[in-house]
Amino acid sequence: MDQGGAAVKKQGRSFKRQRTLTQRMNTPQAAGYVFILPFIIGFLSFMALPMILSFAFSFTKYNILESPEFIGFGNYITMFTGDPKFWKVFGVTMYYVVFSVPLRLVMALVVAMLLVKSTKLSGFYRAVFYLPSIIGSSVAVAILWKRMFASDGVINALLNTIGIESKIAWLGRTDTALWTLIILAVWQFGSSMLIFLSGLKQIPVSLYEAATVDGATGIQRFFKITLPMLTPTIFFNLINQLISGFMAFTQSYIITQGKPRDTTLFYTVYMYQNSFTYNKMGYGCAMAWFMVLVVGILTLILFKSPEILGYITTQKDDST
Repeated sequence: MDQGGAAVKKQGRSFKRQRTLTQRMNTPQAAGYVFILPFIIGFLSFMALPMILSFAFSFTKYNILESPEFIGFGNYITMFTGDPKFWKVFGVTMYYVVFSVPLRLVMALVVAMLLVKSTKLSGFYRAVFYLPSIIGSSVAVAILWKRMFASDGVINALLNTIGIESKIAWLGRTDTALWTLIILAVWQFGSSMLIFLSGLKQIPVSLYEAATVDGATGIQRFFKITLPMLTPTIFFNLINQLISGFMAFTQSYIITQGKPRDTTLFYTVYMYQNSFTYNKMGYGCAMAWFMVLVVGILTLILFKSPEILGYITTQKDDST
């Protein structure tokens, strides 16, 4: 009897545990975890783990073919003090970001303001203007851009057609090569344009009507209503485009290969060359983490800029 009672109690406990597990799996929280599980596995496998490994490799001498050798901060010391090409590449990338990001945002805002009024062809126009953002970073467009700006390309042909004789090799000159890539980046304004368009549609029409009744001009309405109301959207687009600018790779790698004289050699391309061409994977990882630090600092400055501007304004008011 004792053995039979123990067996019954054991089966009862097992049934309770099984029922409890089933009840937990039937909850909305469990369903959420199950649905998000593929993303968690993908994030840990393809994002978190590679980032941890790259951070560890940045402190090693590693060429992929041999085991990594720990050298401490040797890669970072070489990067800052022993590699003059590093600072040139960093300067080229900063120049590209400083000019391409604001120009792209301005172009996106202008086109969004033109498309804010709904018409029968609004959907078509939005699709057409958004298309460059989808295909702009592809290899095919990079090759097309390279042919367009060649000495015998479309750009020179158009200039010759309107009476301006031109045989300039736009991608072969140090003063024009980088700007051809900046123009390509500005052309890819579609995603920012759609975000601006969504933000413009959220601005109450009554504000514009009241300003018009009070005699405000179009420029005054733009600076007094549109820009202040679009501030969160502008900030969001600025952060996205800033990160995208530092990640630019295809334009330099396919179109110019960093030529002429490394004036179009982007940071990501130089990092790729060190990692896979020169077999200096440890040095490439160190470069990657320095760029993460730079982007993080710039993003933090942008997030803190309202507080900084508010503090400066307060100090000026106190002094007066």
